[in-house]
Amino acid sequence: MHASQPLRVPVGTDAGRWSTFHGEKTLVVAARTVTSTVRVLECLPALIRGDGRVTVVFAHDPTSAFNDGVLDLLHDAGCRVIPWEQVGHAEPDLILTASENTDVPDGLCPVLVLPHGIGFQKQVPDSRASGDRLSGVVPDSLLESGRAWLAISHPGQAEQLLSSHPKTAGRTLLVGDPCYDELLGSADRAASYRRALGVPDRHRLVVLSSTWGPTSLIGQDPGLAARVLAALPYDEFRVAAIVHPNVWSGHGSWQIRNLLAPALDAGLMLVPHIHAWRSALVAADVVVGDHGSVTLYGAALGKPVLLGAYGSEAVPGTAVAALGRAAPRLDVHGDVREQIVSALATQRPERFATVTEGAFDRPGRALPRLRTALYDLLGLAEPVPAPPQERFLAEPEETGTRVTSWRVTTTAAPHTVTVRRQPAAVSRQGEDGPGEDAAAGRFRHLACDEREPDRRVMESASVLLRGAPAPSAPEGLRWTDDTLDRLPGCRLAATALAGGGFLVGLRDGRVVEAAMTGTVTDPGLPAAAVYALLRAAAPLDGATVALRAGVRDEDVVLRLRTSSSPDSAPR
Repeated sequence: MHASQPLRVPVGTDAGRWSTFHGEKTLVVAARTVTSTVRVLECLPALIRGDGRVTVVFAHDPTSAFNDGVLDLLHDAGCRVIPWEQVGHAEPDLILTASENTDVPDGLCPVLVLPHGIGFQKQVPDSRASGDRLSGVVPDSLLESGRAWLAISHPGQAEQLLSSHPKTAGRTLLVGDPCYDELLGSADRAASYRRALGVPDRHRLVVLSSTWGPTSLIGQDPGLAARVLAALPYDEFRVAAIVHPNVWSGHGSWQIRNLLAPALDAGLMLVPHIHAWRSALVAADVVVGDHGSVTLYGAALGKPVLLGAYGSEAVPGTAVAALGRAAPRLDVHGDVREQIVSALATQRPERFATVTEGAFDRPGRALPRLRTALYDLLGLAEPVPAPPQERFLAEPEETGTRVTSWRVTTTAAPHTVTVRRQPAAVSRQGEDGPGEDAAAGRFRHLACDEREPDRRVMESASVLLRGAPAPSAPEGLRWTDDTLDRLPGCRLAATALAGGGFLVGLRDGRVVEAAMTGTVTDPGLPAAAVYALLRAAAPLDGATVALRAGVRDEDVVLRLRTSSSPDSAPR
């Protein structure tokens, strides 16, 4: 809609003729970037819930370099949106925004600016000049007008602003951090969120957190995700990535996914950047991050934190600067697995307590304090007596793609087989570890799911795995026969059976029946045990071995299937 078009409900001097709701006050939300718009959408409903006195209008300011996606976000949320040039016609009583760089129109109404991160901790490019500016601070002209109010999460931020921007004196409102309160309130749901993300039981979730810009984690080292996945055993870890909305807006999802393609093929969970990052962060067992707010939130939640990048634009004297001093750095050229395991083993929940104390004031009270400030600026009595709702974060959705090929290292010892799997898409990007050693019983093979999209990988695999359990033993036998006939380079073909157990067909015509303790449905594990024993020339019929694969320690019972066995199929 352009300025020349008719003004629609609830905007304009004639809006009263058409409106269904007649509020006493009009609140205009300035939506300029995805990051800032999301922050308002996450807290505003709880602040004015059920209050018909307040009419809310969302105004789109398209002037940011990171405005792409704002309109989609607003429309998906069901917001009434007007162009920015029509804000004056809305006759707002208060403008609410989490973007300090909005060009506020002339008028008398106050402007409440929420932070879209934690405090004022980063120097960013100034869209009005050639240099940089302090993120979160509105232009001096708006401060001089007496209309601007900056919400802060800690008293120290007022002191910081007074030192760097004297005109902020008396223009700050101490409210705390609603986002941090939401994270804290949902912290005990971490296990539930991990399950929702598809993280198997007893696996650890590593979350990579990246802000935007060239010194960010993803900007400095786009290949880090792939190397982390290569270093971590598939049967012990899962990896997710939280990427700042400005990266999505500035470069688009195609570019991000193209850069991360090897990691995505290896099972990287690329967390949606609108709301889902919060529950994914709560689910994390360890955070590998940078100088962005998400990393600091992770530290405040008591997570182990390793800094994979740290930009010079971080502002000294802030909470993120304190985190930069307190958190260990990830040596990306060292043993990544050992560093992550060590961080998990040595983390104490209070390790970053001093950092947290310098970032958040009175945790758990941000929404009530913010609501009081909002209604004071609107000139309305605050609703009583119910406090704002404190809702749990929504469960995240699975986002990772299925891994379909693995580099497998097996070590066969008397009565024991140890299995270490790495996604084949990234295995050459990390430390492959020691090579084969027949004398030590150590062997390697490529295992591949039948749904593997890369033809060359499938044709190179020594072990082929059926993607879904076979409905019956005869069907399973037919599948193993067909697979071995179709792929002459394959030595084993394995399938789970819908009724329980596994079948492993060998190139020489034998078929091994395998039974495992526990709730294992992955044919890759019994197939790895059979492969290890076959290479070690160990007996297969009547063998019982302890299989150790990451967090699993299961018994595997093997026997050769004979043609006279029940339900056997001709081979």
